[in-house]
Amino acid sequence: MTKVLIVLSAADKWTRADGSIYESGIWAQEFVDLDEAFVKAGYQVDLASPGGVVPTMDKKSLDPKIVGKEIAGQMRSYLAQNSERIEHPLVLADIDTGIYHAVVVPGGHGPVEDLYKDPDMGRVLVEADKQSKVIAAVCHGPAALLAATDADGQWPFAGRRMTALSDEEEIEFGTADNAPWLLADTLRKKGGRFEQGPNWGVFVVTDGNLMTGQNPASSSKLAEAVIEALNEAHTSPSRAA
Repeated sequence: MTKVLIVLSAADKWTRADGSIYESGIWAQEFVDLDEAFVKAGYQVDLASPGGVVPTMDKKSLDPKIVGKEIAGQMRSYLAQNSERIEHPLVLADIDTGIYHAVVVPGGHGPVEDLYKDPDMGRVLVEADKQSKVIAAVCHGPAALLAATDADGQWPFAGRRMTALSDEEEIEFGTADNAPWLLADTLRKKGGRFEQGPNWGVFVVTDGNLMTGQNPASSSKLAEAVIEALNEAHTSPSRAA
């Protein structure tokens, strides 16, 4: 059976440049779109977080005034139906990367608080990349890529095409001012070949085994790209596991 690991941030806040606290966590739609698509595809989907901490869904991602009544209702319903899984994530430090076919990271501002510097996140990503496993992340999820450092002390994703929430979207969302750093800008400076589409439009970039989506609207398209890659790998005798 195809196995997918979704790594969830354990953060429920984003510490701002002046030390103030911005309540945050995981953007619900990004997790739900990915998780639901993988489950429907028949995959075994495991959830993990730093320390096995129960993840927090960003309240704004469940607010009808922000995401719309229909989406908010769908998100709440899916989260309730899967509460047992969500409330008992695996401990990221204990993850054996070798048993998974893909490592996926949803966004929300949580990852820019913890996953971007988490050594266990870095280990999992380095191991996954060495084994050519699918690595996918959306919105602020690509912040997790910053945690990876290979045996030579290099960033394994330098020179790779990627996307994430753009600086322009961060500004439009109202969270760029007082941000300790901006994700898109940081990925560029790190050596990533950053690409972006129109603000809040669907935009996914695939570079080999690395797949990234720009924003919440891109999470379903990213899931499709991951599923296509996994299904192709599964039917290839040389790559199937």
